[in-house]
Amino acid sequence: MYWIAFGDIHENIAAALRIPGLARAEAVIVTGDWTNRGGRLAVQALYRSIEALNPRILAQLGNMDTQAVADYLREQGADIHLKARELAPGVGIMGVGCSAPTPFATPSEVEDRQLEVWLRQTFELARGFERLVAVIHEPPFNTAADRLSNGAHVGSRAVRAWIEEVQPDIVLTGHIHESRGQERLGRTLVLNPGMLSLGGFVRMTLDGGELSAGLESV
Repeated sequence: MYWIAFGDIHENIAAALRIPGLARAEAVIVTGDWTNRGGRLAVQALYRSIEALNPRILAQLGNMDTQAVADYLREQGADIHLKARELAPGVGIMGVGCSAPTPFATPSEVEDRQLEVWLRQTFELARGFERLVAVIHEPPFNTAADRLSNGAHVGSRAVRAWIEEVQPDIVLTGHIHESRGQERLGRTLVLNPGMLSLGGFVRMTLDGGELSAGLESV
């Protein structure tokens, strides 16, 4: 079985519709940033486009999404922000959306210490799983997932510290559009597929008890 994950849609869903096997995935995982400061109508149109191909959606808001986006996802039963769910027997997923403060005063920003609190609280809901996938919109600091085009690392120190301590199997992240890449922090595989319009996505597979993931593109 496999799952397809992507994020940073920013109201352009075209690339997702070209992902091979999207309709047959166990679920589609969206890491955040559905909109460009948009609300209910914006996310509804995007959600329905994905739902037409695969109705099994797990998702959260990113920093560019308003509370109306989170409310809509919750109404659809898709929201994973500050929640834990079972993906498969023994395999769980937890989500922490939003981001640390940016220079752009986006709608859903919180302090880094709040991300730390949320990660710890949400992990308590996920402790019972043998394997864990963490969907965190804000990438960990000083990794292949948080580097701007000028080389500066702008991710979260709190997210990195939590990953190094807890060591989830896989972290799916985004937020930094140009930082498509992957890196290991201990035994944790961190993946940022980049901005969706550039064609990046993650295929995560469970095969014979082995959970793996890799970056792909269309």
